[in-house]
Amino acid sequence: MFRSYLRLGLFALGLLLGVQVPGFIDDYAKRVEAHQLESERALTGFRQTAKRFFKDDLDALVAHYRVSDDSVMRSDAQSVGRLVERGHFLDAELRAMQGPWYAQVWHLTIAADSELLEETYAAYRYQVLLVPEAIAWGIVCALLLAWLVELLLLAIAWVFGAGQDTRTQTRHWR
Repeated sequence: MFRSYLRLGLFALGLLLGVQVPGFIDDYAKRVEAHQLESERALTGFRQTAKRFFKDDLDALVAHYRVSDDSVMRSDAQSVGRLVERGHFLDAELRAMQGPWYAQVWHLTIAADSELLEETYAAYRYQVLLVPEAIAWGIVCALLLAWLVELLLLAIAWVFGAGQDTRTQTRHWR
């Protein structure tokens, strides 16, 4: 009986954890988009200058700043260069988060920006989304968690010999 309740409890826990996955993915994607929009706004003036004088090439503008005789321009080259790099990075991150769900999960698991991931986790509020993706994630996580914990407990019991009948063991070893 305890095993049945344990299974139910693990299933419920897995279900509640699983329905969080789509919400977290969505929050991360929104955070990336917000940072990308902010980056675009920060580069607006530099984009206009690059469009007028460097055929819309921000990298050429930064290179021009770096070789300038003016020390202020050379100093600004580092700042503008970092803004341009950040913009390229956020564009790539946004493209990754606009792919199919499995690509998004893979990206979050393997290649997500740790700073953005920490920001998302810190601001994340648990939610129960009743959309098909969340329900599917919930059921899959619930089944996997219940199955893995039961396998672990059975393996531990097997190692320590719990549930073995010594008469059966004796009969087979005669």
